[in-house]
Amino acid sequence: MTTRTPPRLTTARAPGRLTAARKPSRGHHDRALFGRFRHGYIAPGALLVAGLLYLPFLWTVYLSFTNYDGLSPATWAGLANYRALLHDPALLTAIRNTLIWVGGTTLLPVGLGLLVAVLSYNIKGGAWLRLPFLLPYAFSGAGIGLVWGVLLSPGGTLNHVLGFFHLPGAHTPLLSYAPLNTVVLIIAMTWQQIGVNTLLFVVGLQSIPREPIEAAKIDGASGWALFQRVIWPLLSPLTTVVVGLALVASLKTFDVVWVATQGGPGRTSETLAVTMYRDTFVADQYGYGSAVAVLLTVVTGVVSVIYLRQQLSRRERLNG
Repeated sequence: MTTRTPPRLTTARAPGRLTAARKPSRGHHDRALFGRFRHGYIAPGALLVAGLLYLPFLWTVYLSFTNYDGLSPATWAGLANYRALLHDPALLTAIRNTLIWVGGTTLLPVGLGLLVAVLSYNIKGGAWLRLPFLLPYAFSGAGIGLVWGVLLSPGGTLNHVLGFFHLPGAHTPLLSYAPLNTVVLIIAMTWQQIGVNTLLFVVGLQSIPREPIEAAKIDGASGWALFQRVIWPLLSPLTTVVVGLALVASLKTFDVVWVATQGGPGRTSETLAVTMYRDTFVADQYGYGSAVAVLLTVVTGVVSVIYLRQQLSRRERLNG
């Protein structure tokens, strides 16, 4: 008796399905297309940056080696403008004031912003407590200079208020003496910047994982010890960014000073940016003003690089 082997059943694949399996996906096609034309996609943005940033800077560097008044043709002067910088007393005053701005706007807005963020974080109604600090950020730098210029001018609003309450300083012209005029303008800038720094630090606090904080509380840490040993180290990446932005902004401070005092009296409240503007567009010394602009750019770049390198090396030491 022979057994008959049943026929093997074969399932035929649909032609369409086989073709679809071998067909490249749309995402792969898009990536291949982008790889082929990536330089064409990047070119418009690169040309825009070059046209608006790099070319004007190179033109400014060229003008810094010339004598140019904006009307007659520029004549080559070599290093004469840079040698004049070394003997300009107004430039030395501007450098001193710029350093005061760097220290003041790094410590006050950043420190007070961190304080407000920590005190108002994770409490009921904290957002409403932060709102008054955030509202001044809606003012422009020129607006801040105008408001505080009227407030602090000799015989202005602040002098009248102090005199009404018989407080010291009622007859002190706060914008007339250096470096007091620079200090009070830093306070004005602090009034504007506290809110945005508070907002940034609140975002940083919200991004901190809860596990390390809960573990530290179980170990008995609270208050200042909890902030110093747990919260502050976890905020260090954001703090690096906030302080870096404050450094760059302080080095190029212009609008507040120009609107409030125009660098006076007697150029005693000028910063490097104000000196650059005055020499270029008021005194029509475009070559000398360009030299000041190059100096300001170099100082800003050097300070930024040194600060970032220090922060990166510090982070590597902590991680290592």
